[in-house]
Amino acid sequence: MSRRTVYRAGSAVLAPLALFAIASPAVAPAAAATAHAAAATVNVTAVDFKFKLSAKSVKPGKVTFKVTNKGAVSHDFKIDGHTSKMVSPGKSTSITVDFKKAGSYPYMCTVPGHAALGMKGTLKVT
Repeated sequence: MSRRTVYRAGSAVLAPLALFAIASPAVAPAAAATAHAAAATVNVTAVDFKFKLSAKSVKPGKVTFKVTNKGAVSHDFKIDGHTSKMVSPGKSTSITVDFKKAGSYPYMCTVPGHAALGMKGTLKVT
């Protein structure tokens, strides 16, 4: 085989590969968009004067906090400047927060005196 023959064979192989490379990038962003669309969920149980979270740390991105009040008095849940609606005993609500960067994020109940009685903590975003 001459060098010229190998070059032509190589070109014939490269042409389909070039078409594949042109078509492939359209698939990758769609997969990436799907991965970012789903928000993590953290269940928050409020009992009188304490919170129990289903996770102590989360990854950066959107996190939905499902707050359920199993106590005898109303509570809310505040984290990173977002506050849930007041949750009556036996009821639930949700808020979604988009954590842009890693760090420690304090949370609390904003009802006067509840945080001082123990309704506070810190969520880590890693």
